This record gives sequence, structure tokens and C-alpha cells, in this order.
Amino acid sequence: MILITGCAGFIGYHLSKELLKKNIKIVGIDCLNEYYSKKLKLKRLNLLKKNSNFHFRKINLNNYSALNSFLKKKKIEKIVHLAAQPGVRVSLKKPLNTLKQNVNALINILEAARIKKVKKFLYASSSSIYGETRIYPFNEDDKENKPISVYGASKLTNEILAASYARNFKIKCVGLRFFTVYGPLGRPDMAYYSFLDNLRKNKTITVFNKGAMKRDFTYIDDVVEGIISLLNLKLKENHLVLNIGKGKPDNLMHLVNLIETNYNKKFKIIFSKKIPVGDIKKTYSNTQRAKKYINWKPKVNLKEGIKKFVDWYKIYYGVK
Repeated sequence: MILITGCAGFIGYHLSKELLKKNIKIVGIDCLNEYYSKKLKLKRLNLLKKNSNFHFRKINLNNYSALNSFLKKKKIEKIVHLAAQPGVRVSLKKPLNTLKQNVNALINILEAARIKKVKKFLYASSSSIYGETRIYPFNEDDKENKPISVYGASKLTNEILAASYARNFKIKCVGLRFFTVYGPLGRPDMAYYSFLDNLRKNKTITVFNKGAMKRDFTYIDDVVEGIISLLNLKLKENHLVLNIGKGKPDNLMHLVNLIETNYNKKFKIIFSKKIPVGDIKKTYSNTQRAKKYINWKPKVNLKEGIKKFVDWYKIYYGVK
């Protein structure tokens, strides 16, 4: 049995769906907050509930008593901790909430993993931990990285805590440094989704750094395949961090152009010199370590991925 926190979230939903296809029993936890559309979270959750191997409980991970009580009689073998307060910009507006939802919650779920003596603990980290590093592509061995947002700092803190638990309590822990994961049923707060929302509503979008931003866009199916490979991997190390990215950055304007092409409509764009506080100009993952451990070979490029996203979006919003 596998416990997945944040099961109604973007990655959590897609991971749960694929594991259920393999007839694996899933215990899902989510607090169903309203950071973005609760309707979308409930849509994902209701799709998962159609499978009898999926068992859900609404719990805020900051409530250790409720978490411990729920898990007491559950035979959990592995945990994938994906629940978090995402978003660099929201961490600047509400830093305390980000720290509570990311750091405090991780401590509670790590403690649950220790007590349950789970075989493996996977948790979501982020490319945001690299911050102002000048090493390209971003390398897991880079010890000089300095996060430039509270969100990035919370994820780096999580890695340090997980490494301590792994070393002290012999838990096999893997930190997943995700790079701009996108796709159907994705997060509406992310640029690719919010851009298309604005296009549909005939609203203007603002493109920062005059469009010179670059992101290592990674398609959801590739990410899920990587997580499942890690769940099945016999790991020698107690703690490991891996970049989970495509391994090639794309220009932000390439994304904009692909959305226009697939939606068959032009954006109204304001180009700004500004780079929002906490944002990184370019993310670029070194994927050699992931290749070594799980033969990581992302299959979906941005052109294919955006087409799949836009096709889903049109159906979801009833766009002809």
C-alpha cells in the first residue's frame, strides 16, 4: 500500500491514476485548500474515487494528531509526499503559510514514516532551490546554490530534514527536484495555464524580462513514469536527490507561440523589463544522475505537450 499526500493535486492525481492502473492500493491524503480552483481538485479526486483500490481522507498535514490517528492501522509500505503550498510569488505574500504547509507538514509526514517504518519515502523538492546559482545545467552536486524565494528555501530545508531522517532512522528517502511540470488537469496558477485562460477570455498577458525567460518544461506523463521507476528502484543510499526535468530549457515565447498555434488565436501581450522578485531567469536541469538511477529519458517535447494540454483544455471548458 502506498500513501500519496496531495493526491488531489496535479502530480498527485496523475501518479495515483497510473498506480491504480497497476492494481496498487493507494491511500490518498489532501486538505483540499482553495489556493486555486477547488472544483478542479474535486474533479481529480472524484475520478480517483471510481477505483475501489483508492481510499481518501481529508487531512491537513499540520494536524499531526489527525494524521497519526488515520495511519495507525494502515499498512503503509511507501510514501510519496507531494502535498505543499506551491508558488514562488505566493511565498512572498504569505511566507508563514508557505513554511507551515511545506516545512511543518514535511516534519509530520517524516515522523509518520519513521513510526510506520516505511520502506521508501519520496518527496517533492523543486528547481527553485537552485536560486542564484551560475552553474548550468543545474547540478545536484552544486553546494553553492542559494534560493532567492521563501518557497525555494522551504524546499531546500525539506531536503536537509529528509537527509537527517534518512541517516538517523535508515529511511530510504528520495527528493524530487521537479522542473516546471505541465499538462492536462494542471495547476491554473502556472504560466502556461493562466496564459491560455487569459487568451480564452480576451485578456492581455504580461510577459516578463521582455520574453527572455527560459524554463525546463517537463510533461506530466514523463514525471509520473520517473516517480514510478523510483518507487520500484532498489536504492543503496539512504538519501538521494534527483533533478526531474526534460534536460533542455525552452524560451518562454516559444510556449506563447505554441499556445497561439494550438488555440488558433493571438495573444494581446505587454512586454515588461521586470523580473518578479524570487523568479529565476532560466531553469535548466542536468539529468545525468536520473539517467544513471532510473534510465531517465523524457519522451514529450514542448510542442507535443502543449498540444495535449490545449486539446484537454478545450474539452474541459467547452471550447469549440
